[in-house]
Amino acid sequence: MSLVLKYVDDFHTLMNKNGDPRTANWLLMSSPFYTLGICLSYVYIVKVLGPKLMENRKPFQLKNTLIAYNLFQVIFSAWIFYEIGMSGWLTGRYNFRCQPVDYSNHPNSIRMTHAAWWYYFSKFTEFMDTIFFLLRKKFSHITTLHVIHHGIMPMSVWFGVKFTPGGHSTFFGFLNTFVHIVMYTYYLLAAFGPQMHKYLWWKKYLTTLQMVQFVLIMAHAFQLLFIDCNYPRAFVWFIGMHAVMFFFLFKDFYNQAYSRKFRKSSAVTANGVANGITNGYASNHEDKNGYSKQNGHTPKQNGVRDATDYYTNAQLRQRTTTVQ
Repeated sequence: MSLVLKYVDDFHTLMNKNGDPRTANWLLMSSPFYTLGICLSYVYIVKVLGPKLMENRKPFQLKNTLIAYNLFQVIFSAWIFYEIGMSGWLTGRYNFRCQPVDYSNHPNSIRMTHAAWWYYFSKFTEFMDTIFFLLRKKFSHITTLHVIHHGIMPMSVWFGVKFTPGGHSTFFGFLNTFVHIVMYTYYLLAAFGPQMHKYLWWKKYLTTLQMVQFVLIMAHAFQLLFIDCNYPRAFVWFIGMHAVMFFFLFKDFYNQAYSRKFRKSSAVTANGVANGITNGYASNHEDKNGYSKQNGHTPKQNGVRDATDYYTNAQLRQRTTTVQ
């Protein structure tokens, strides 16, 4: 046990020696183990404890709560986007090809450092996406993509705030907060109910926007492998490979949510009436909407309502499984 404690102490010494002294004493910045503990607790709650607690309970109706939450996320994301932009990326002071970290106490540098920490903190507020799924008993929406995306982001961003709270790496947060402004605006509109569904035709393009984001982050990060820039090479790989991983996760989701759905719909049309008679309901209707008529909603309403729950079409139906 004493040996383990010694290794932990040596690790903390290494972190503090190489970390940015400006953020060393900020909330949750002294050690990565606090963030790691929160992330592991999140995974346990949403995958194990939460479903058990809600198993024999009725789903909560959270319309007003969801409206308030999504409005908060829109405003919070917009503010972080503005702060990161006005600290560098929207001012002309930051170079898109190579931007070393400014570790000075210059007002712009300090402003960017604070914006980086708030971006880190926003990764915790996004845990509420999953908590609301639990409370509404939408367990199928808590997919592998969902949990991976939310579960590792705080830990990933922690290293950025600890060692490089500024410069090249903040481009990730700059783009990501913009995407979240769009995404949570969509969820906000959807939370108002069926009367807003006619304005939500663009659900499919949210996933496309996510993938474009990761392509831009990949290109922006990996260019430093070919450019002489005073920026840690380890973080180039760290950020770039994160973008690669998320791109393929979202691409797989897109294929399952739309491409396969289109093929299934086409196959049903080709098969004709036989499947419709067998199922007692038009199969192409059921494939498109994921619900039967007994839900009391029109097909269009079903298709849009559950599409808003997560990453533009989270119902996926998933055929009793989760997205892999």
